[in-house]
Amino acid sequence: MPGNQNQGVPLLADFGEFGGRYVAETLMPAVEELAREWPRAWADPEFQETYRTILRDYVGRPTALTPAPRLAEALGCRAIYLKREDLCHTGAHKINNCVGQVLLAKRLGKTRIIAETGAGQHGVATATACAYFGLPCVVYMGAEDVARQALNVVRMRLLGAEVRPVTSGSATLKDAINGALRDWVANVHDTHYVIGSVMGPDPYPLMVRELQRVIGDEARAQILAHTGALPDAVVACVGGGSNAMGVFAAFVGDPSVRLYGVEATGEGIPSGRHAATMAAGAVGVYHGMRSLVLQTDDGQLQEAHSISAGLDYPGIGPEHAFLRASGRARYLGVGDDEALAAIQLLARTEGIIPALETAHALAGLPAILGELGADATLLVNLSGRGDKDMHTVMKRLDPAALGLIGEGRLP
Repeated sequence: MPGNQNQGVPLLADFGEFGGRYVAETLMPAVEELAREWPRAWADPEFQETYRTILRDYVGRPTALTPAPRLAEALGCRAIYLKREDLCHTGAHKINNCVGQVLLAKRLGKTRIIAETGAGQHGVATATACAYFGLPCVVYMGAEDVARQALNVVRMRLLGAEVRPVTSGSATLKDAINGALRDWVANVHDTHYVIGSVMGPDPYPLMVRELQRVIGDEARAQILAHTGALPDAVVACVGGGSNAMGVFAAFVGDPSVRLYGVEATGEGIPSGRHAATMAAGAVGVYHGMRSLVLQTDDGQLQEAHSISAGLDYPGIGPEHAFLRASGRARYLGVGDDEALAAIQLLARTEGIIPALETAHALAGLPAILGELGADATLLVNLSGRGDKDMHTVMKRLDPAALGLIGEGRLP
């Protein structure tokens, strides 16, 4: 039952037909507690000061806004700016959310933290925050992702977290979420579940967006300082969608700024091996929310695929579904091979190796420029660094393939 049917509970975030609070009865008290206490914490100057201080002194904020002139030249674009979330402690934007949620969990008196992870960056960030605050941590991770993200598994264990491989289903991100939800049901009295994206039951989508909007707030001020104007478009990769909502949040109210999310079409939508929820999904209830979901005609969940473990998810955050339905944001898709080419292009033009997730946003730039024209200024959220993906890249690119991008243009 959606949570707005319960008297005394704050209203759900307004994402039109999307969102809601669809959880087991045993979890409803914990979700309602979050719905009550999160707005109080976020409005508390002491909580805000503690959070901002940790972001500054520990995470390394503000992160840089880096001009990318050689990338812009290669793509035939006036200017591209990269918001450098890869420079955050732990190597991605995930730490912004984890610090805030674990801080909130301590405020609520929770003594144990659980999380799910796909690419491993959210798991590493949660394990890091737990080590910082001195709380035990259990991370659920699909067995497939444990194999392809072995480096992040080692990092989590070094940080003191217990990593629990999940072998059910496709053994990827959605199965890790199922494992974490089962744990939360069994241990709800002392456990906080740190959801890693703008998804799940209300208030998670709103809470995670607000914890990530520091990206957009910084980027907006920085590009105004650089150029004296807002960008023509803001671009980010989209799996669950937290890095994208974090950067979009500061620009949603600016009609002149186009918002582009780029999702993973994997091996192509006709192949069925993709994670293109926006292009091929239908409305359904999944993981505690009502949003777009990859499903069969009779409502059975479809497995998702992407070369990027962090985009390998058959759903999307409800606010993204709302932004698409309202026309405020546009969502494109790129495949595995295009993402691999984009990694090479950014590495060779700017000396930055992005995560495979981020590479999808970069691979979407030619299509975006096709719509906006060469005179556009683009702001791209560089959501994470590519160290974690080198084993995957090495398996897919032989020495001959490393020369495929020729003069620097995406194939």
